[in-house]
Amino acid sequence: MIAIFTLKHMRFFLPVLLSLAAVLPVTAQNENPTPMQAWQYPYEVHHLELADSLRLAYVDEGAGAYTLLFIHGLGSNLQAWQKNIDVLKANYRCIALDLPGYGKSSRGAYPFDMPFFARAVRHFIDHLALENVVLVGHSMGGQIAVHTVLNSPERLAKLLLLAPAGFETFSQEERDWFQNFYTSAVVKATPEDQIIKNFHLNFHQFPDDAQFMIDDRLLLRQSSEYDDYCQMIPRCVRGMLQYPIFDQLPELNLPTLILYGAEDALIPNTYLHPQLTTPQVARAGQERIAGSQLRLLPAAGHFVQWEQAAAVNAAIVEYLQ
Repeated sequence: MIAIFTLKHMRFFLPVLLSLAAVLPVTAQNENPTPMQAWQYPYEVHHLELADSLRLAYVDEGAGAYTLLFIHGLGSNLQAWQKNIDVLKANYRCIALDLPGYGKSSRGAYPFDMPFFARAVRHFIDHLALENVVLVGHSMGGQIAVHTVLNSPERLAKLLLLAPAGFETFSQEERDWFQNFYTSAVVKATPEDQIIKNFHLNFHQFPDDAQFMIDDRLLLRQSSEYDDYCQMIPRCVRGMLQYPIFDQLPELNLPTLILYGAEDALIPNTYLHPQLTTPQVARAGQERIAGSQLRLLPAAGHFVQWEQAAAVNAAIVEYLQ
């Protein structure tokens, strides 16, 4: 039971808890740009004003019958999809956005819960008048994608979920513990060596081309924007816990492909649910979505679209044919 966790357990539990927020840093936005704000994304960056205080950054590459809309995960940004866009833009229109509060999108006192993010995605689709949209969500982005489909499926053609959050369920006691323990102070107190370990937990074998993620995360830690980041991440975690999707999965009415890395070290949570395995969590969610397909990709961790990009790209192309 969650009640057994005390301070003496934190040094064991904290790495998994924090690693979900360690994938990629956010980018500062102010008159004196930090190195993160000045960081050049691999494609031309566009901006869309959804409201006076809500501005989304996105990239838009390629063309095709389907528009793939990529939604990144917790602590990440649109660069998480670079290896996928590089290939898939040859056959599809590929759009990846920075969620509100992330990357080059606007900062603000946002709710950072699943309905808020889902509304932002829906407004983004509507403002650009996108048609035949395939939502592609990773981790938290997968949970956001499910909420988007459940709340407003218009213009959506298919759903691709990569290591989605929300298939693993938590008791009320576990959710309360997360919310009480996982605070901005805990995130801010994470030492540098643990940050590096947290990145490695996202992969089965940490690839050399992911080193920039660590470097940029440590730069963010030295910037004035780090406080905002530390405030935002726990609110996103609470947003996921407060708006679970498992019970609503049978309501999904889109063709759905689910991809998990077979070596995912973050799903399930090995400290709260040591009896569960990634295949068990994946199949439990997949079985609730009528007509869905599930693939477990070998030699891949949580950041499956980066570590096994070729396999993910091939699975997406095959599914959309």
